[in-house]
Amino acid sequence: MTSFGDLRAQLAGASPALPTPFDQDGAVDYAAFERFCDLQIEAGAATLVVCGTTGESATLSAAEHRELIRRAVDVAAGRVPVIAGAGSNATARAIEMARAAEDLDADAILSVVPYYNKPTQGGLLAHFGAIADATALPVILYDVPSRTACSLADDTVVRLAERPTVIGLKDASGDIARPARLRPRVGRDFRLLSGDDATVFSFLLRGGDGCISVVANLAPGLYGEMIPALRLGQMARAQRHEIVVARIAAALFQETSPSPLKYALGLLGLMTPTVRLPLVGPSDPLRTELATLVTTLCNRYPQHLIGASRQPPEPARAAAGG
Repeated sequence: MTSFGDLRAQLAGASPALPTPFDQDGAVDYAAFERFCDLQIEAGAATLVVCGTTGESATLSAAEHRELIRRAVDVAAGRVPVIAGAGSNATARAIEMARAAEDLDADAILSVVPYYNKPTQGGLLAHFGAIADATALPVILYDVPSRTACSLADDTVVRLAERPTVIGLKDASGDIARPARLRPRVGRDFRLLSGDDATVFSFLLRGGDGCISVVANLAPGLYGEMIPALRLGQMARAQRHEIVVARIAAALFQETSPSPLKYALGLLGLMTPTVRLPLVGPSDPLRTELATLVTTLCNRYPQHLIGASRQPPEPARAAAGG
């Protein structure tokens, strides 16, 4: 298990929010998942984030959830930390998931704001406090109000950050001013992570530490170039990569994630585009747009793609009319 200090250092980079591959019948394709984990580590992933929103966690059985974490830990083999999604809108269930992740040797958990229930800030303090008390694993809070209809207030984040095992926040609110507001109140060791690819550049520029990214699944090399450039103050270089990240994000979030992402990865032959209901595949116009995007990335930025693809795969060329 990674130490708290090592994990905080790792979180200064880009971590892919991993999709869960399914076969054509909707069963988890564990072999494809393991291959994809290995590709991400080879591409420089800071950590592996498993069974989160992008992993369609809401549709996974408890057994599938545990098996995905176990396999990610086995593939990582200590090379990078594994962060396990362990969120639920039932606190008792979230505690069960956190303890299961701990038993499976995950390095930390990602715990989302309870969805649907719409708890008060007092309820959120009690919810996350109970989870932190129930596990020795580091806890990363996850604020994604577009999906939960409820958000973590800054004051609540500050109070939770006082707990030694609550080590960071994944912020998918799109509020680029938040790092500047929170940093003086939570200290340097608390990790502020962007969970919104469309605004990650501005988030990092204003004091964020790293990101948990959907785009990094497709083009991890862009973050591998952009984040170090930002750290070195090489703004022109960083912005060149940010423009491409923003274009990819616009396509991948045009319809509900992870459907567009899995379609794009399917064009690269890395997994099927299958998603579980109630999600469905991308619309026909978006499929054409994604095929064009993948072809462009293969032609112009092959070194930045997952697996370092050197030419457009046949499915992408055909779908794009190439």
